Amino acid sequence: MSREVGEVSSAINSRPATKRQRTNEEPNRVMQNDDLWLEESLYQSYLSRERLLELRDTARRLCTFGKGITACDESASTLGQRFTQVGIADNTVENRRSYRTCLLDTPGIEQYLSGAILDPETLLQKSCHTDGMFPHVLKGRGIIPGVKPHLKVYELPGTGGDTVMQGLDSLAVRARDYYRAGARFAKWRSPLVMDNTTTTNKRPTLLAIQSNMKDLARYALICQSEGLMPIVEPDIVLQGTHTLQEAVRTNIQVQSELYKAMLEHGVYMAGCTLKPNMVLPGIDCPQSYTVEQIAQANVFVMEQCLPAAMPGVNYLSGGQSLEQALARLNAINICAQEKKLPWNLSFSWSKAIQLPLLETCVTQGNMDLDAIGKLYLKELKLASDASKGEYTPPNTNEGAHNGKNF
Repeated sequence: MSREVGEVSSAINSRPATKRQRTNEEPNRVMQNDDLWLEESLYQSYLSRERLLELRDTARRLCTFGKGITACDESASTLGQRFTQVGIADNTVENRRSYRTCLLDTPGIEQYLSGAILDPETLLQKSCHTDGMFPHVLKGRGIIPGVKPHLKVYELPGTGGDTVMQGLDSLAVRARDYYRAGARFAKWRSPLVMDNTTTTNKRPTLLAIQSNMKDLARYALICQSEGLMPIVEPDIVLQGTHTLQEAVRTNIQVQSELYKAMLEHGVYMAGCTLKPNMVLPGIDCPQSYTVEQIAQANVFVMEQCLPAAMPGVNYLSGGQSLEQALARLNAINICAQEKKLPWNLSFSWSKAIQLPLLETCVTQGNMDLDAIGKLYLKELKLASDASKGEYTPPNTNEGAHNGKNF
């Protein structure tokens, strides 16, 4: 470079920045020092900066590697049915509180749990161990308390049995109350049934898919505006004869509709998580599949449509035994790790974990809380191992689907 050119270049670079230069540089400084500047500008009409940070932090903490969410959100009537099946005659408030104390206040559960989903009844109860309110007890253990805000299902006329969940009209007021009571996230389930046995009345219908997914999006938006991090739960139930391939297609259709609705509603995607069914053949499907094929199907569905902004997935058990759910979650994580997928993949199980606990009561007719607590810790440890891809199934065929021939 000649001396003259060098001097000109130096002079230009040493001049004070023009207004245009300063304006162009300012966003770069903002982006370097503030990773929420874009979200704040997009959602400022209904989510403050503090709310965005809280929602994102809750989602990330729930998706802690090696930890899952315990689902203790059964209604009083559902829990009463489980009590009856094992010989516990009295479905009283105190019996339910004692049982849930085991699930929420057993020492050591914090090693394996990041969150706990509560029924509204439990949200307002005290632990039998410490006399502290359950949300306070959970927070003391580093576990985030959540709540189930949906109400009863309603059958959509003309769909052959498809349903929607009720409770959206009163959700904002209840969500505000739940937040004041200590809940920091919520979970809304939208169950769908697959039925491909007829060509004229296949289920789920498009009406049911769109109605349920828009309801989930609206629920998520309302919860976020009231401070609750929403878990969305599209649940394609296990019953049916559908193949794994058919399950893949339907799960992609349902989840794609869900994310589209969430984006259209303006949901903050980094401030919510997913609780789906595992992608499985129908329980009466005549075709057999290995656990590795089931894992590949679940990973494939995520690759096709799950937004990278959402930090994680907590699978429901959906009628699987604990052994099946453990083996399949473990295989899914091994497959996902090989592909370096960005999401934390863990558990949020109710029946799979709780039914073996209640079976300890069969011979006694009452709850042995000490035995329940010890078994609960063992189950959570196994679930944690599976969420890391470190679980060793008792046999190599565990988690496979063995086809039923009629």
